[in-house]
Amino acid sequence: MTLFHFGNCFALAYFPYFITYKCSGLSEYSAFWRCVQAGATYVLVQLGKMLFLATFFPTWEGPSGGYDLVGEFLRATVDAADLGGLQLALGRGGGRGELRILVAALGWASAELLTARCVPLWVGARGVEFDWRHLQMGLDSNISLV
Repeated sequence: MTLFHFGNCFALAYFPYFITYKCSGLSEYSAFWRCVQAGATYVLVQLGKMLFLATFFPTWEGPSGGYDLVGEFLRATVDAADLGGLQLALGRGGGRGELRILVAALGWASAELLTARCVPLWVGARGVEFDWRHLQMGLDSNISLV
């Protein structure tokens, strides 16, 4: 039964990306490697963000119950690197404007799905007990695709 639950959660999370790739016409333009390049850009941007945050913004060791507003604001500005990464992914893609945007978006979202939800889905959905959290994770990946 747990393998069936894992199969349902996997299909709910991953097949909409496959259907989007096939039905949007990207497969006709052989855009798979461009999607992989956009996904690799996502992975490199996230790795760079993690290294930057760990190096320059260590945890705040202030008084208990205090809040470092300036430090939190500076940490939030690191998310602007996502915009630079998307611009890089859009610039590398060839073809029409709509195709370039779709390739970058689908590659970026697919890489986010693989890096953020693959391991928790594999480990959790194959467990002994049924948990609604994994179905919610699959639905959340569909929302991310949109």
